Amino acid sequence: MRQGFVKAAVATPKIRVADTEYNGQQIRQQMRESVTKGAKLVVFPELCITGYTCQDLFFQETLLRGAAEELMKIAAESGELDAIFFVGLPYEIGGKLYNVAAVISHGKVLGMVPKSFIPNYNEFYEARHFASGAELCTEAYLPDGSRVPVDTDMIFTCRQLPKLKIAVEICEDLWVPNPPSISHALAGADVIVNLSASNEITGKESYRRELVVGQSARLICAYLYASAGDGESTQDLVFSGHNLIAENGRLLAQSRRFTYGITDSEIDVERITEERRRMTTFVGEDTHSEIEFDLKVEETELTRYINPAPFVPGIKEERDKRCDEILMIQAKGLAKRLEHTGANAVVGISGGLDSTLAILVTARAFDLLGRDRKGITAVTMPGFGTTDRTYDNAVNLIHCLGAEFVEVDIKNAVNVHFSDIGQDPSVHDVTYENSQARERTQILMDIANKNNALVIGTGDLSELALGWATYNGDHMSMYAVNASVPKTLVRHLVRYYADTCGEDLLKKTLLDVLDTPVSPELLPPENGQISQKTEDLVGPYELHDFFLYHMLRLGFSPAKIYRLAKIAFKGVYEEAFILKWLKTFCRRYFAQQFKRSCLPDGPKVGSAAVSPRGDLRMPSDASCALWMKELEE
Repeated sequence: MRQGFVKAAVATPKIRVADTEYNGQQIRQQMRESVTKGAKLVVFPELCITGYTCQDLFFQETLLRGAAEELMKIAAESGELDAIFFVGLPYEIGGKLYNVAAVISHGKVLGMVPKSFIPNYNEFYEARHFASGAELCTEAYLPDGSRVPVDTDMIFTCRQLPKLKIAVEICEDLWVPNPPSISHALAGADVIVNLSASNEITGKESYRRELVVGQSARLICAYLYASAGDGESTQDLVFSGHNLIAENGRLLAQSRRFTYGITDSEIDVERITEERRRMTTFVGEDTHSEIEFDLKVEETELTRYINPAPFVPGIKEERDKRCDEILMIQAKGLAKRLEHTGANAVVGISGGLDSTLAILVTARAFDLLGRDRKGITAVTMPGFGTTDRTYDNAVNLIHCLGAEFVEVDIKNAVNVHFSDIGQDPSVHDVTYENSQARERTQILMDIANKNNALVIGTGDLSELALGWATYNGDHMSMYAVNASVPKTLVRHLVRYYADTCGEDLLKKTLLDVLDTPVSPELLPPENGQISQKTEDLVGPYELHDFFLYHMLRLGFSPAKIYRLAKIAFKGVYEEAFILKWLKTFCRRYFAQQFKRSCLPDGPKVGSAAVSPRGDLRMPSDASCALWMKELEE
């Protein structure tokens, strides 16, 4: 439960229709098994104490009494188990029969939530047996004489983790146009549990999954769906036990169909509340009563998949689609700016990844506008650190794309500048490096003036997050097409272009660019090879992109980011190595905000960006003391 992680389980017991004693035994066994696996929240199917398919046996007093007695045994079983349980059964209240979810924790029945929407079509005839509980707000008597609240509008809140707020809907409630879960979420519930008995027909599996995942995205919640399965009557229907756990549009776990058993994963209520805080259109309503329960605060072992590359889709087909979409967003943004200004384009080409992506985007923008690519002035500017490899790749790239080729050697101009400011050229310090970067930017700006053009920025999101850019050097442009593209994604965009361009020399050049170490090439080469490798200086970009996503996009604490990174990069990096670069990231993220406060325009392509006009409005002199203190501890 620490850091907002809660182990949750959805369980389908193998039942016998109308055998409440047997079913209760199976439920209690799965309760114990779930808790042994670490679950703090366990959901069982609709009417699981009796079975969903009892039909007119629901009219039998013997069955109803057996269900109520078994409920009390289940509640007693929970006394020794540290979890909250949701169990379905029929229950008579005020002379009417209701399909309810009993909420149980630490030996007590906390309340009952009735089903609101009672189906009466096709194969489902629940209205023959059950009344709708949509307007029900009362109390029910338990067999021991105690009373519990009965209402659809109840939220069950954990005292030890107040962000864990659970609400209930039952099967058909989800499938209607206005599900109760909508009002539950608006009232603060961040976990919705659904006790269901969804039969299986051809094609229903994917629709059910999309419905659950979509509802979790729409409501920014975790959604736990427990469905009836093996043991239900097959007189006319078959139930598959298709259990699902989703969180904010992501499927965390699902069971195989036509089985029974327990499906579990960890939900992150901190992430859910963070997402809701950011969405100002998520307007809450104070419409529900609140019932508190207790859980011990323990470390939750994480088994859910932690993506080491959160900016990059893992499936190739999806990744290719995303790459094409991003390239189009970048190109469309630039095309609009070129069309509005009537300007041409100037791009500095180093032979590295970022400038390669920038010219590829620029070429696509010119194609969208129907312009001759000769309107793109591609400038290569060899300096003290330029290698033959990057120079040749830059030249080949420019020629392959049909842009105007311009070469300006900056060494003489920079040496004159060194003389003017009294810089010893043999001292390879930050002045030595940044003087080259600013000379290149001056050249690009002046060529742009000469050619009625805009300078197209090449810097990416990862560099901006770290401040790995020369202020008023490569930091500055007139339109920054890569500003919201992280370095890990830049690679995939260039790879996608290489795979789809259909030109052998261009593909060969792009593949060699991808194989070249990332470097600003501001220090002299060693034996003709790149001597200055960025990731040796600031750390691996795959780590920094991971840190960036979880801090900027999700607002996670450094300790939580560290915990997730250790899992995501297990076997790749040592824990001390991860911690070292996380400290570097936090320091630089705060210290370098002044560079991000004056960024040029550029298109947002994903869910995270650092534009001072949009996603990141942060004071340039904010202290990182709290973040660093947490990391030191």
